[in-house]
Order: sequence, then structure tokens, then C-alpha cells
Amino acid sequence: MANGVFHTAYDIEINLTLPDLGHPDLPGLLEEITTPTGRRERELLECLEHHRDGACQAEEDGHSPWMAIRRRTVGGRTHWVAAHLPVRHTPTPEESAKHRAMKERIARVAERHGLRAEVEARATDGRTRTDVLVTGEGGRRIGWEAQYAPISAETVRRRSRAAAAHGIVPLWVTNSDRSAVVERAPWARVDDFGWREILSPLAMVVRAGVRHLQRWKCLPSSERTCPENGSHCNRFHFGWYLPALCLPKKPPTEVDRLVVASADGEYVPMRVPRQRDPRSVSRMWVPAADRDRWHETFGPEEEDEAPGTDGAVTYTRRELDPSCRYGEETFAFDDTRPRRGDSAGTGLHTFDDVPERLFRVPRQGWGLEVTEPQRLAAARTLGCEAWQVGPCAGCGAPVHRYGHRGVHACAACRARVAVGA
Repeated sequence: MANGVFHTAYDIEINLTLPDLGHPDLPGLLEEITTPTGRRERELLECLEHHRDGACQAEEDGHSPWMAIRRRTVGGRTHWVAAHLPVRHTPTPEESAKHRAMKERIARVAERHGLRAEVEARATDGRTRTDVLVTGEGGRRIGWEAQYAPISAETVRRRSRAAAAHGIVPLWVTNSDRSAVVERAPWARVDDFGWREILSPLAMVVRAGVRHLQRWKCLPSSERTCPENGSHCNRFHFGWYLPALCLPKKPPTEVDRLVVASADGEYVPMRVPRQRDPRSVSRMWVPAADRDRWHETFGPEEEDEAPGTDGAVTYTRRELDPSCRYGEETFAFDDTRPRRGDSAGTGLHTFDDVPERLFRVPRQGWGLEVTEPQRLAAARTLGCEAWQVGPCAGCGAPVHRYGHRGVHACAACRARVAVGA
């Protein structure tokens, strides 16, 4: 990606790698160029190559030559980066018809199940709009967005933040795995049905965006091969899988079911970071029970960072590069390629041992400190051999610990675990 842009109002070239952007006489320049595109002229910043040569790679690929500036952090260092804005897209009649049909279907399903549904609902500020606002009995509000036309990643983030600020959980539904909504907000992908099929009673299965928690010990006898080496590793794996890839398989979730389950809190949104790169996250809808199991192991997920909360910006002081880098592996914030997780599982976490917090009965460091006569007396009471007597893992009392029919803890401690004490 080019490290500079052209300012069309001041007729100047801006170097994003310099602390003063190459213009010490304009102290307010940084604030001006980082203003969101919704609050400034869209054509304020231009690709340098396009300005100099009249064309650039992005324009040839169907994007606009206009740019936006954002922070991006890579390898612990934060830089200012420029990204091409997408060409403004007017929905086609077909896209508009699908959009209207999906809104009608969501509202119809919600009302049929006793939920409140408002089409084109607006928040108290009069500006924040939701395609369909579904409200459950407990007051949980789900803001459905039926997205059939192309949309920029920044628009998805901005509208999702606005919904969350008004107590609305956003839920984007799309028919494309290349939509910018994928992995950037709570989302669900369905098949590309026509508007008549969407309005019909035909089942609409959620193909992606809904996952289930899978936990297993990676042994040669395991039904699932190791997600890291394709064989087995004798470690513990935790990950989120599509219903068809769960063991045993889970039934698929249909859109109609998700309308009701999300409003009732049976399905909830999750933001799962990668184990080795916490800055890379996957977003999904999951059963609330699976969410709770995940939190028992790893704790609740952190909230998304607000815009502009990356670390201090690093200025590398490089020469201005006018070349258009569109299409390379860059930091383009409007790149519509979805940031997928693993092909089978997402949010994979692997451990050598079971995480300590999963042990409801705490591990004890004591042994059974008894005399030989006491051990023999305990064996007679427990109906076992003397060598089979050992300490309860919960309270340390003598139990039939080893050998045939041995137990890990006494009846009282097992009862406490069973009721969640």
C-alpha cells in the first residue's frame, strides 16, 4: 500500500510516515484527514498514482481512487494506513427485492412467535436505523440487517457500533461469503434464494455464522483428527465448529429459528480471539450454554476496542511512495475478502493439560497421612484392600481410591460437584 495520499483541497501530497505528514505549517492536518468519510468530503483524499498518472490498479479493479486513513497495528506497531474507498453502489432491482423480502420474513416470523417486530425502526436519536428490530420478552433487542448489496467494512463497523450504543445487538444476514459483514460483526450467511423463495415457507438454513463448542482430548482413538498436525497430539483442544462438523453432528440452524432464539437469548453473539494472536478474532452466534462453558474455561470475552484506541503511532520516516498497492497483502480496511478462521474450526485453543479452572473439586497437594493400623481399619470400613485406600481429592478423607471400583472423591464431595456447589 502507498504510504501517502494527495489532498485535493490543499493540492498537496501527504507522507503518512512522517510525524508532521510533511507539512509542519498545517498542524491540524492529521485530524482533518482521519475524520470519518461520513463527516467530510468523500473526494478529499486521492490515490497518489491516480493523481499523477490518471489511473491506478484499484480503479481498474472497480474501486474508486478516493482514500480514507485508519490506524492499523501489525506486530505490535501501529501505523497510519490509506485504503481505497469502494465505488458507491446502487442496489439493483433484484437486490432490493431480496432485501424487502428478507425484512418481511424476519418480521413475520417474529410476530408469529409473539415477539415484537419493527421494520425500518429508528433509535431515539432519529438517525440510527435498523432494517428489522426484534424485541424478546426479556427486553432483549436484536437489530437485523438484511444485506444483499455490497457494503464497505467501515460502514458495517460504524452501523454496528451505533446499534450497540442504543442497546441493540446487531445481526447481519447476507447471501455472500465475500460480504464485508463476514467476521466484522455478528453475522449469518444463507443461500442465495430469490425474493419469492425468501417469502415462501421454504426453510432457509444458516450456512455460516452459527457454531458450536467442541472439546476433546486428542488421542489416537479420537474420532476427530488433530487440527494442528492431522494425526494426534495427546493435548486438549477447544474450538468452535459448524453444526455438520460437530461430533456428533448438530442439527443446522434455520433463519426462522435464529430470529426467535436470538431474541430469547438462547443464541448469543461471541467474539473469540485466536490463541496465538489475540488481535485476530472470529465472530459468530452460539448457543448460550456453549458460551457459558467457554467462559468457564477462558473467562468472558473482551469488548471490541473503540475506534482510534490502538497503540501510539510509529512513524518510520520513509520516502513518499506514489505507487498504488491495491490488491497486495496490505492493510486495506475496505478489503471485502472475509477474514475466515480455520476451514473446520474457529477460535481453536490447545492445552497440554486441562485448564485449572475446569476443576470444580480443587486439586490437593496432600497425601493420606495415616498409620498402618488406621489404613487397615479404613480398608475394613470401605470394603477394599489396604493398598487401595487413598485421599479424597476434595477433602482428603480416606476413600477407596485405587484399583477396581476406585473413586476420585468421597460421596459428599461428588455430590457438591453434581449440584454445582
